[in-house]
Amino acid sequence: METPKTSGSAPAVSPVNSKRYHYRFHLPHVHLATVFGGDWFALKAEAFARFFGTPVFLIAQTVIVAVWIGLNVFGFTSFDIYPFVFLNLAFSLQAAYAAPLILLAQTRQADRDKVHAEADAQHREDLAKASEERQILAAKENAVLAELVRQNTQLTEITRKLTERIEALTEEMHRKVVDGGK
Repeated sequence: METPKTSGSAPAVSPVNSKRYHYRFHLPHVHLATVFGGDWFALKAEAFARFFGTPVFLIAQTVIVAVWIGLNVFGFTSFDIYPFVFLNLAFSLQAAYAAPLILLAQTRQADRDKVHAEADAQHREDLAKASEERQILAAKENAVLAELVRQNTQLTEITRKLTERIEALTEEMHRKVVDGGK
């Protein structure tokens, strides 16, 4: 992806493309974006697995359990009297489905984290390589500048000697012309 260049050396990144530009090193790994794949079931399964750890789920589950127990203890209904076998069965069923989904989500998230860490490491390596190349180029340029300064110093010395020689010859010529060649 190319970004427009400004007058400086840094690329101009529009707010629209800033996220894509920021994650340009992660683009080879974009296929890992969803945990369960890209189909309808996969998206719903991932959303369901992510929902289990939210405060909304925990609060809703607590309210449902409290209402369940309250209705049965205070005698409004008797579909699940103490020791709440159906409630226990509901929790077991929920755990039977939730645990594999959550474990799969964690495993795939760990895989994505690993791939992104590798992409970040590759980016750091590329930055280090570019930095080394800039240092080598700067050292070469410094050597060229030092040579130019040395040559300039030599030329200045030659110019000074020639100026002194011209001045001496001018004085000698002036003496010969003014003094009549004596």
